[in-house]
Amino acid sequence: MMASTTHCCRSGPALTDALRALLCALLLALCAGHAAASGVVMRDVRLDHSDEGYQLTTDIAVTLSPRLAEAVTRGVALYFVLEFEISRPRWYWLDENVVERTQTYRLSYHALTRQYRVSTGALHQSFETLEDALKLVGRLYNWPVVEQDRLKAGESYVASLRLQLDVTQLPKPFQLSAMSNRDWTLESEWQRWGFTAQPRSPPQ
Repeated sequence: MMASTTHCCRSGPALTDALRALLCALLLALCAGHAAASGVVMRDVRLDHSDEGYQLTTDIAVTLSPRLAEAVTRGVALYFVLEFEISRPRWYWLDENVVERTQTYRLSYHALTRQYRVSTGALHQSFETLEDALKLVGRLYNWPVVEQDRLKAGESYVASLRLQLDVTQLPKPFQLSAMSNRDWTLESEWQRWGFTAQPRSPPQ
């Protein structure tokens, strides 16, 4: 009897430890899967120079959480704001804000046509799937952000960019949910990079 009891006592903790390790592994995998399921990834960001000034080109991957995707399908419009800034560092004082630009994307679903629509200002495009519609959110090509004369040639500047879901434009009940539930929020970190302002091209 003692041998049998001792054997059980030895295997019990080992079995418990194995179960605990398995549960931890499953929990970590679940959390990792949830984190990868939604988010904002900046795949390509370029600030190009011409004689007229600087133009911004972006390719940003946006993935909605299941809760946000369901909200869109049920008729809730989502507003995404792309924020771009240029500042000039100053060692003796606060950085000088030179440029602040925003671009708003409105993502909606129309039940009658069964299409998703992305609107930017007066322009809009329709798509058959949510995935295709999201490809347009955060995408710009040669968007003019600052005139040549606003920046001093040879000076160093810092450009900053981020994309976020504007929860203030959600219906009131969803705004309250966004305050306590991360499933209702979506934003990227600020991406910053330095550059030196270029002069105009010499006349031919």
